[in-house]
Amino acid sequence: MDLYAAVKPTILVVDESTSNLELIASLLQGSYTVRLVRHGVKALEAAGDESPHLILLDVSMPDIDGYEVCRRLKADPFTREIPVIFLTDRSTDEDEEKGMDLGAVDYITRPIKPPILLSRVKAHCAVASTARTMRIDKEYLEVEVAQRAQEVLALRDTTVLALASLAETRDTDTGNHLRRTQHYVRALGNHFRTRGTRFANFLSADMVDTLFRCAPLHDIGKVGIADRILRKNGPFDQEEFEIMKTHTVLGRDAIVSSQMAGGLQLAFLEVARDIIYSHHEKWDGSGYPQGLAGDRIPFAARLMAVADVYDALISRRAYKSGMSHEQAAKVIVEGSGTHFDPDIVDAFLAVAADFRSIAARFADPERAAGAVA
Repeated sequence: MDLYAAVKPTILVVDESTSNLELIASLLQGSYTVRLVRHGVKALEAAGDESPHLILLDVSMPDIDGYEVCRRLKADPFTREIPVIFLTDRSTDEDEEKGMDLGAVDYITRPIKPPILLSRVKAHCAVASTARTMRIDKEYLEVEVAQRAQEVLALRDTTVLALASLAETRDTDTGNHLRRTQHYVRALGNHFRTRGTRFANFLSADMVDTLFRCAPLHDIGKVGIADRILRKNGPFDQEEFEIMKTHTVLGRDAIVSSQMAGGLQLAFLEVARDIIYSHHEKWDGSGYPQGLAGDRIPFAARLMAVADVYDALISRRAYKSGMSHEQAAKVIVEGSGTHFDPDIVDAFLAVAADFRSIAARFADPERAAGAVA
């Protein structure tokens, strides 16, 4: 059963003449809920409050005329969809054209002929009821789609964090590294987005959000590195370092495989692939795995490089103490133009206080306990 069809349509009748109102009410009351008003201002109030299915509107009224009432109704997003039929003694083509230009759906001249009034009201109410039902259904579907989209995004983010955490659990020194680095990346991205820099067109709010959500994946390839290397308590020798460097390729290959398997070319996966594969490249070309230099390094990976190195510097490891913020910032600045994109180093300096705050907010237990200065 259509619940909307079971409800009597509401007709708002606006006419300065009491006798006209009584006549129309007597014709309509059996099939419709009828609301009667005599003034234009009252008509606007009633239309906004009751959202009638149809308005029968007198052209000539004592306060504001019907044309002005119709104009205001159509200018208001809450009432613009309500169909309006003009009632008037005027029968010229110019009068009818004026009413239609204002958005009316019909024009009935007096004296009112009951069969014509009833026929036209019935037809326009049917159209209005269908349109209203479709509009409600559309709004419901939009809410449903938005909810499903949120569920998909939540599932994606949960999966990303689960995968990233899987790699993190095999590296006993990482702590809250994932949380800190994704917030560093967002701080840098927002700086570029809001300062009108050369990256502003690329860095929409959505892209900054994507960078934030992709950042935890940067070391996902470490799941493929043997424990004897990944968990080593000390610096790597050359052979071990060469093996460790393959985590960028392993992570990139995992993303590419998922893209090929699903036939997907999503922006999220593209950004994740760039970060995973290229965050160890250096501005001067001395990084790995490809030895890219300058702007050939994906921008997302350049952001990640600063975030990742800063966090590695301030973090305690089994074989080293963590640096202070000032010491780490000095290393970042010294790497400008060699390790890091100079523009990103400038951005780092601009948001250095944010980095310090993020590091404190997501400090590892040892740092929170004051074990590291």
